[in-house]
Amino acid sequence: MSTSTAEERRRAIVLAARRDGTVDVTVLATELGVAKETVRRDLRVLEDHGLLRRTHGGAYPVESAGFETTLAFRATSHVPEKRRVAAAAAELLGDAETVFVDEGYTPQLIAEAFPRDRPLTVVTASLPVAGVLAEAEHISVLLLGGRVRRGTLATVDHWTTKMLSGFVVDLAFIGANGISREHGLTTPDPAVSEVKAQAIRAARRVVFAGVHTKFGAVSFCRFAEVAALEAIVTSTLLPTAEAHRYSLLGPQVIRV
Repeated sequence: MSTSTAEERRRAIVLAARRDGTVDVTVLATELGVAKETVRRDLRVLEDHGLLRRTHGGAYPVESAGFETTLAFRATSHVPEKRRVAAAAAELLGDAETVFVDEGYTPQLIAEAFPRDRPLTVVTASLPVAGVLAEAEHISVLLLGGRVRRGTLATVDHWTTKMLSGFVVDLAFIGANGISREHGLTTPDPAVSEVKAQAIRAARRVVFAGVHTKFGAVSFCRFAEVAALEAIVTSTLLPTAEAHRYSLLGPQVIRV
């Protein structure tokens, strides 16, 4: 993977990050045949361009209008953290009788954690979520129709939003590709953004659940402000001070 120019080298780093989900400074330095400091400089430049987020010793790709991880990939990253977050989010169900569950792996885990011993109506655009709940005796599943996106196995476009606009739900569990205090909740695809925005309009209460890497990340399409959320559920990997800053915008922030 040795490359001659900085531009080629940085392109190779982004491709590696998108392929593997993460990159390591030491490994990259060896593979590219350059000093670690050169790689760190490259990562800083790529972060400034919004392509990567740096971590201690490496970086991971930022989802954008042109790049989005698949559901299959999401099911392999930060899984223990996602399970903790999902279990805590499911506890916020309260006495809700009608619930919207978003597409994505964390919402799917939330659906798996729902109680099976009480009546519940679940509206979702996600085929995997519908599949998880379809066998449950007391749960009625309404799958929103539309065009199925290959990477996420969820429906989008006007059929989806039109059907959703006819509902009022007690609670919506929403996911996002990024959440920031300045830009709110964002996602790469305008069609997905429309479905999420419609779900929030349809819901009396809105809960965002996501791992710590979502915070501070900004994607292409904004569909909600942080103030629209009743609660944010994440893990203790989000620093206390940062969680407090989000809570000042309105939502309760729960870290598990």
